[in-house]
Amino acid sequence: MDLYSAKQRWKVALIFISLLIIGSSLFVSNHMIQKIAERERSKAKEWASALKKKVELVELNARIFKSLREKEREKIQLVVEAQKTLLNPSDLSLNQDLAFTLNIIEANKDIPVILLNDDGSLAQYRNLDSQYTDKKNSKEILSLAEKWRKEGHEFKINVFGDMHMSFLYGESSEYLRLQKQSDSLITSFNRDLGNQSNLIPVLFYDVAEAQVISSNLSTKELSSAHLKKTISDLEAQNPPIRINFGSGEKLLYFSDSPEVKQLIWLPYIQFGVVGLIVIIGYLLFSTYRKAEQNQVWAGLAKETAHQLGTPLSSLMAWVSYLENEDIDPMVPREMQKDLKRLEKITDRFSKIGSGAKLVEEDFVFTIENNLNYLKARLSDKIDIEFTVDGQRPMIVLHNPSLMEWVVENICKNAVDAMGGVGKLMVHIQEVPEWVHVDITDNGKGLTQKQFKTIFQPGYSTKKRGWGLGLTLVKRIVEEYHKGKVFVVSSELEKGTTFRISIPH
Repeated sequence: MDLYSAKQRWKVALIFISLLIIGSSLFVSNHMIQKIAERERSKAKEWASALKKKVELVELNARIFKSLREKEREKIQLVVEAQKTLLNPSDLSLNQDLAFTLNIIEANKDIPVILLNDDGSLAQYRNLDSQYTDKKNSKEILSLAEKWRKEGHEFKINVFGDMHMSFLYGESSEYLRLQKQSDSLITSFNRDLGNQSNLIPVLFYDVAEAQVISSNLSTKELSSAHLKKTISDLEAQNPPIRINFGSGEKLLYFSDSPEVKQLIWLPYIQFGVVGLIVIIGYLLFSTYRKAEQNQVWAGLAKETAHQLGTPLSSLMAWVSYLENEDIDPMVPREMQKDLKRLEKITDRFSKIGSGAKLVEEDFVFTIENNLNYLKARLSDKIDIEFTVDGQRPMIVLHNPSLMEWVVENICKNAVDAMGGVGKLMVHIQEVPEWVHVDITDNGKGLTQKQFKTIFQPGYSTKKRGWGLGLTLVKRIVEEYHKGKVFVVSSELEKGTTFRISIPH
């Protein structure tokens, strides 16, 4: 009892120390990784902040660009009105300051314009690029005019009656230069987003067009089947940056770097690996320990059977001698019974040491025969009740000699628990695939903690004995018969029920 309790305390202490070491290691690793993760997130946020500033610059450029476009349109509308004044004779009388009108037209030195006759022929042009004016190729100029018409840069001027002239205009050189810079800035912005694979995952999404502009995520994540979930996952990690280039709102999603995500899981992986190594080590040592125990059991059983064999032979000779002497016949007869009992015990130890042979016999007969033997040797104050729930004969694969030993050990423990006075009930029940033997006493009972410990080697509630009886029971039932033995129920001062289950 003391040895077993000390063993249990050492086990608990070792488990506690192991958990403390693993927990401390996990805490320290997790703390360090959290710091690294926070540093990575800080870098990502700094990048996002810098990117937001760049976005603001792009948006400012877009607003300036839009404002410039509106001013150029206002300017060209003023030029068109001046041109109308010159081309429409009916308005000449209303415009006395002709020089002012001409000054408006002459003031346009940057916006290229083309004036076409009603029949589509070239009338005038102004501020065109040198590639058109040097060659003086009207065909190319007309082609340029057609391009502007398709872009919607055209005004109709009524000359007189049904006669109209077409006034077409393009963008100024300054406008084109700014547009080129704006496009370069946006292209650079998109390219920078695509080059963030070494920093953090990003996704640049056009809300109006419902399509991805730029991203460094995998093809699978960007597929139509997974895109919605990808966006939802990214949005759950960080709020998106809203961007407007003047052509509709766009959203920039970003998340933690892959390294951070991997680092977060590292302590748990470390814990799992250490735990797996510990479990494998425990299983290996447990297997070796069990193998050693089996060898000890087998060796001890063989040695016991061998040691019993010599005095048994001598006693058998003495019994034969007494039978031939003039003494009470009852004496050698009773001695012969005890000799047979000793022979059976020797046979049991021999079978444990060399392996038990299982036979198909009536299981009820085996148990009943053993109980009849016990009744004659137990106190008259012990009432044994035997019941069977099932048909007879109940053929079960078992070793009769060893099963008798199992029932005998449990019954003797029950008698000791009852103090030699009480009722012992043995009930056999046949169910699909199993035969159960329930042994119930009304003794002092067991605590819940003792349900499993009573089967451990060396555990005993009695001052005498080695604490091996129930250990042998468990070994015989589980190792040789592939069955189960356990405490079904127990209450202090009310009794205990053991169950032996054998495969049927």
